[in-house]
Amino acid sequence: MRIALIGATGYVGSAILQEALSRGHDVTAIVRHAEKLPAHPNLTPKAVDVADVAALAAALAGCEAVVHAYAPPRDLDVAARIAAQRQGTRAILDAMKRSGVARILAVGGAGTLLVPGGGRNMDRPDFPKEWEGGAKSTAAVKEMLQAEPGMAWTFLSPSHQLVPGERTGKFRLGRDDMLVGPDGESRISLADYAVAMIDELEEPRHTGRRFTVGY
Repeated sequence: MRIALIGATGYVGSAILQEALSRGHDVTAIVRHAEKLPAHPNLTPKAVDVADVAALAAALAGCEAVVHAYAPPRDLDVAARIAAQRQGTRAILDAMKRSGVARILAVGGAGTLLVPGGGRNMDRPDFPKEWEGGAKSTAAVKEMLQAEPGMAWTFLSPSHQLVPGERTGKFRLGRDDMLVGPDGESRISLADYAVAMIDELEEPRHTGRRFTVGY
């Protein structure tokens, strides 16, 4: 498939890029700094400011789907990070409409997953304070996608811990409830998260909703 990956050099985006290229997809990588991308025959780097809707639409033209791994700088305070994520996501959605791309798969967070006893993971008293900005900004992405009924969207939440690790290809999928392994941990490796994302790209099973992946 010909796909656009926005945020291809980020923590999650780089893993998705590697997985997509390993499966033979043609990837237009939209990043702030194209020089950070590896050389690959199936990779087309595009240094585009996400806020520039016209330039972004031109970069998306001809793609079959967009993978949204865009995230604002981590050093912003929570309110600024949410605002930046909303602005970036709005620009992506507007650019997709201009370019005629109707399918988007978004990198989500674990904050909105439901936990035993009710409520969201991010509302638990022991949810790490330093994760608040990421949790609330990815929650905003989910809300914005839900408000786009005419678009084929999917939102993939990782488990509570999204960590570097091996690609096993062995994991479970869920929907809105946080997955917890036999060891009591909610965890998925970056590599396996990327496998789940590209699996969904190739064989859509969760269009119009959120799903999650974990061990």
